Amino acid sequence: MTEAVIREKPGMASVKDMPLLQDGPPPGGFAPVRYARRIPNKGPSAMAIFLAAFGAFSYGMYQIGQGNKIRRALKEEKFAARRAVLPVLQAEEDERFVKEWKKYLEYEAEVMKDAPGWKVGENVYNSGRWMPPATGELRPEVW
Repeated sequence: MTEAVIREKPGMASVKDMPLLQDGPPPGGFAPVRYARRIPNKGPSAMAIFLAAFGAFSYGMYQIGQGNKIRRALKEEKFAARRAVLPVLQAEEDERFVKEWKKYLEYEAEVMKDAPGWKVGENVYNSGRWMPPATGELRPEVW
C-alpha cells in the first residue's frame, strides 16, 4: 500500500498526521518460550552398545573358528597327498642312487686298478655301519 492510501490524502504529509499502527501479539498470545534445560536422549544406551560390541566380537570369533577348520582340512589334505606320493618319490630316488652307485664303483675300480690290495666299494673307515654317501658326490654334473 502506498502512503496516500493509508492517509487517505494525496501528496506528502507529515508523519505525525499518519494514523497510529502499533504491532501487538497475535490473538491468544505468543507461545511460551522454552528456557528450561531439556537435553534429548540421543543414541543407544550403554547396555545396547555393549551388547552390540559383544555380538560383533562373538560373530568374528565364530568366523575365525570356521576359517581355522577349513584351513586345517586343507593342510591335512596336503599332508595326505604328500604321504601318498612319498613311496613313489623314495623308489625313484633309490633307483637313481643305485645307478649312480654302480657308476661310482666302476669309476673307483678304474682309478684304483693299479693300487695293490684295494677292494672296490669297501669302506675305508671300518665303522661297521652303512652310511649312504653324500648324493652330491655321485652326480656327474657336480664332478
